[in-house]
Amino acid sequence: MRKVALLFAVFGVLSASAAEPKDTLDGRFFRLFAPMTFYHNIANKSLSIEADKTDNDPVADAIDAALMHIYLNRPDLVNSTETELQETGNVRRDVEKPIKNQVKLVEKVEGPVIDTPDDVPTAILIQKPDFWTKKGDGYLQFMQNYVSGNWYKGGESNYSMVGALTLEANYDNKNKWKWDNKLELKLGFMHTRTDSVHKFKSNEDLIRFTSKVGLQAAKNWYYTLQVLAYTQFTRGLKANDLNIYSDFMSPFNLNLGLGMDYKVASKNKRLTGTVNLSPLAVNYRYVDRLALSTSYGLEEGKHSLIDFGSQVTADVTWKINDVVSWKSRLYAFTSYKRTEIEWENTFSLRVSKYISANLFLFPRFDDTGSKDDDLGYLQFKEYSSIGFSYAF
Repeated sequence: MRKVALLFAVFGVLSASAAEPKDTLDGRFFRLFAPMTFYHNIANKSLSIEADKTDNDPVADAIDAALMHIYLNRPDLVNSTETELQETGNVRRDVEKPIKNQVKLVEKVEGPVIDTPDDVPTAILIQKPDFWTKKGDGYLQFMQNYVSGNWYKGGESNYSMVGALTLEANYDNKNKWKWDNKLELKLGFMHTRTDSVHKFKSNEDLIRFTSKVGLQAAKNWYYTLQVLAYTQFTRGLKANDLNIYSDFMSPFNLNLGLGMDYKVASKNKRLTGTVNLSPLAVNYRYVDRLALSTSYGLEEGKHSLIDFGSQVTADVTWKINDVVSWKSRLYAFTSYKRTEIEWENTFSLRVSKYISANLFLFPRFDDTGSKDDDLGYLQFKEYSSIGFSYAF
């Protein structure tokens, strides 16, 4: 019923409008709907010979007939056509048809090519930490002493030279294990006018190697196995005497000690060193010259001697200030039948980077040798020198 009423309303309005002049009230009413559009399908449907039976809608047919009536009777109300409207654009076309993005393919741009030399290694290089610390020092020093023949206290002129080299290679993995190695070489000669038998005699002669393997027990304490071996370079002589008192491998000492090692270090690092206590120690002594066997505690005619006992060694360095330093070494071995103690002291005065002066004091106790009337079994050695020195 609503469609029929709408149809009659449209026809009534359109009929009255078609009959009235343009300037009437109804003509002004139709101008409110302007501009009107001429649709091609309405004209084609009305003028078509064959009727389209597929679309049978009375409302749509009535509206099409009304619009056709306006096209024929009031063409002045038609201001545009369907063709012009399509050229302008359909408002709802973007809704009826999906939007398709127009993708334009372009040529792929490759990244920049960086030229690299052919000899650049491509493998990963991994460096292992170096737990070794290597150092050394040495010196070559001279001493000259002139005494005139009428000097009121007597004495004799002499010339002497001494050279020393110390090399160290120490391992510490910062995980309880350490291994210290030290090689000490020292050789010196002297000349005196009153010695008619020897032009030069050695006044300092030493080859000594020390090695310690330690496992940390506490902060500064280590369980340690220590090996100590020492001998000399050349013959030991005395003025105006043809006898030989010592020689290379005469004697040769090899000490093996098992015990504890204490690491000495002050807060300011001026006092450093180690102290080794070996309650279980063995000393092997070898004398190549049989004539010297008894002089070093061996039985006559034998080359070697093995003693079991206890051992103490200490190596300490004290930098008193930037100029003066003191190096001290203590060695003591006892088999509870014999005792041997050595205490070496070297005081160094650094004059410049390459010039230094040394004072060497060396008391020693050994009850395997002959007893002196004045000093007993105590021995003493001292010298002072100045010359070149270098540390690395």
